[in-house]
Amino acid sequence: MKPLMGTYNPTLDSKGRMAFPSKLRDQLGAGFVITIGLEGCLYAYSAEEWERFTEKLRTVTGPVGKQAIRKYMANSVEADCDKQGRMNIPANLRDHAGLTKDLIVIGNIDHAEIWDPERYEAQNAKFSDEEMAAVLDELSF
Repeated sequence: MKPLMGTYNPTLDSKGRMAFPSKLRDQLGAGFVITIGLEGCLYAYSAEEWERFTEKLRTVTGPVGKQAIRKYMANSVEADCDKQGRMNIPANLRDHAGLTKDLIVIGNIDHAEIWDPERYEAQNAKFSDEEMAAVLDELSF
């Protein structure tokens, strides 16, 4: 799959629906999965990437691993878009990510992330140019 990238600014309507960006929707394909993400966002995986992720998740062990499996699987839904490209984000997922009206959706290589704008900006503010340079140095840029 081609890497997912870009930043989009859809809104959430009063019924908890968002117009998922068509470019990302096309790349993710039919039957993509939305689940909780780290740092207070949501993740959207293509069916293929979700299968890879869950295969890796099956390998975790111990009580913490089992709880991680439960949490991811209990908070995962298959995204069904209507004819206008809108999908419903269940209340538990909206609550997890603090989603109210304005959203930021970003492509992140193998998945998309759905953010509340304030949370997204707060996360970005924690990451300095020096840290970015260190990451790029690891890649031999």
